[in-house]
Amino acid sequence: MQRTEPEKVLVIACGMIAREVIAVKERLRLDHLDLTCLPAEFHYYPDRIAPAMEAAIAKARADGYRRIFVGYADCGTGGMLDRVCEAQDVERIDGPHCFAFYQGIATFDAVADDDMTSFYMTDFLCRQFDAFFMKPLGLDRHPELIEDFFGNYEKLVYLAQTDDPELEKVARRAARMLGLAYEKRLTGYGDLPAALAKAAAS
Repeated sequence: MQRTEPEKVLVIACGMIAREVIAVKERLRLDHLDLTCLPAEFHYYPDRIAPAMEAAIAKARADGYRRIFVGYADCGTGGMLDRVCEAQDVERIDGPHCFAFYQGIATFDAVADDDMTSFYMTDFLCRQFDAFFMKPLGLDRHPELIEDFFGNYEKLVYLAQTDDPELEKVARRAARMLGLAYEKRLTGYGDLPAALAKAAAS
């Protein structure tokens, strides 16, 4: 009997989780899962996510993809991304943001109130701390702005996808610079593997 290859699935993801999607794909051997990403800088411009996603889905379908999965949580779109997903008949990762699905939605819900004054970092944000925080916020030139931007936070929580001492050094250094207490949570990829496995199988 000739083996039928599974149909290709395209994940349209936030650039902030590209490395993690690839890692999960390799771990689960999801060879039929393809990946394309929207710019990671949309983290700062959530109003751009929904229209960009709509355009990316249209392009993917024009390129022949019938099966598409959205590699975003709501991510500050205020429900706009869900409206695009509903209109285009695609699903996305559950949760309000990647900080939630990395921890697992149930775990995040349990700690959300206690974490109200916590500033989250991930592996990506450790790798890109200068590009995503220091330079855009002007902290490299005006460290006196730290209090303005981070004065309401009490703790930096590093949600670690991998146990990388070099990345943890960045997180610890950031906590000291921002004047925050420090906590590391080795979350791994949280709900991401289950979400991608389901998308690949459905």
